Amino acid sequence: MPTLSPLWRNGALALGLILPGLVPGAALAQQPAPAATPAPSPDTVVAKVNGATITAGDLAVAADDPALSLPGVDDAQKKNLLVDYMVDLKIGAQAAEKAKIGDNPDFVRKLAYFRDKLLLDEYLEREAKKAVTPQAERALYDETVKAMKPEEEVHARHILVDNEAEAKKIAARLKGGEDFAKVAAETSKDPGSKAEGGDLGWFTKERMVAPFADAAFKLEAGKISDPVKTQFGWHVIKVEEKRTKPVPSFDEMKEQVEAYLTRKTQQDIITKLRESAKIEKTAAAPKADEKK
Repeated sequence: MPTLSPLWRNGALALGLILPGLVPGAALAQQPAPAATPAPSPDTVVAKVNGATITAGDLAVAADDPALSLPGVDDAQKKNLLVDYMVDLKIGAQAAEKAKIGDNPDFVRKLAYFRDKLLLDEYLEREAKKAVTPQAERALYDETVKAMKPEEEVHARHILVDNEAEAKKIAARLKGGEDFAKVAAETSKDPGSKAEGGDLGWFTKERMVAPFADAAFKLEAGKISDPVKTQFGWHVIKVEEKRTKPVPSFDEMKEQVEAYLTRKTQQDIITKLRESAKIEKTAAAPKADEKK
């Protein structure tokens, strides 16, 4: 049998990865993962506009701008779009410099304002990162959980109709043994729960209007209520289960805990800075009760 050249064999193997039938076992061959491309240095120049450079660091700043969010766009395309945007930005800025926009007093004030704002944002973000530690998050969670009072929850279904006579007929059918979900799908006027067989899931008492909540929390599990009137119409309720509301886990609360600690830390920083600063308002400052 003639020997296949290495080039031909490599070509056949490559084809086999696309059409496995050409090379037995090719589909099962584990291919090495492509090497990860190292991130460029922030000083790496990605484009030049009339001699002015745009760096990878500049692109990173632009990528963090919420106004330039590009959901659904892959990374490679996003980078290309950001480069084009930064080119346009640089061209426009150069034109504005030639037009001496930077000498305009209003522009100078805006520049000073946004510089102060960026400085404050960066400072607060840096200080918050120092304060929001895993230990602080856990301590706040434990403190919050300890202060939580046990709450009763009910898992219930309901059927909503327009009048009491219709509600009484439905209650009789259900107490006679008909399937609640089936009857709800046929008769309920509540679009939110009808397709789910009237299922409202778990809820605490304060989440529902008073007449409905009072009736649901008085019912024993498995029981059907008499018609209950609310501003929405007439309800027939079935309580499936009752329980004490479970305490949310640390993982479930982590994002809320982190957000609260971040806001509190930043508010505390501003409060302390105000207390130590010498603040003087002149007669030209608007008064709190001043009317336009």
